[in-house]
Amino acid sequence: MAPFRSLAAVALLVLATSGCAMFQQDAPERTAAMPGQLEPIHAAAIANDLAVFRVSSNGCTDKDDLMPVVDRMRGGSIITLHRIDEDRCDHPMADGVELQWSFEELGLAPGTRVSVNNPYLMPPTT
Repeated sequence: MAPFRSLAAVALLVLATSGCAMFQQDAPERTAAMPGQLEPIHAAAIANDLAVFRVSSNGCTDKDDLMPVVDRMRGGSIITLHRIDEDRCDHPMADGVELQWSFEELGLAPGTRVSVNNPYLMPPTT
């Protein structure tokens, strides 16, 4: 039984490290730090050559407060939304605010395959 466990452990190690190699190969190269802070999002949708995000707001968040960073990869692009200006208002919006960027604004060709790299906020439990 012990040789079988050792073999299983080695097999898992090989699978785990080969998966890391595949991800490393496809990962975008980043030479500089991203601006601002990574923005947790309520929702995101990519459709009709638009990237639409729902983000938290204290009442004053607008498009200029956030910066979408686009990383191009072999199979498409990844958008990471960063907050560059804090929303200092005191009227929190329970559902946040919806902001959108066209593919043209993002420098993406129409029909580009896009994924989102931001963490999602869990809805509050009641």
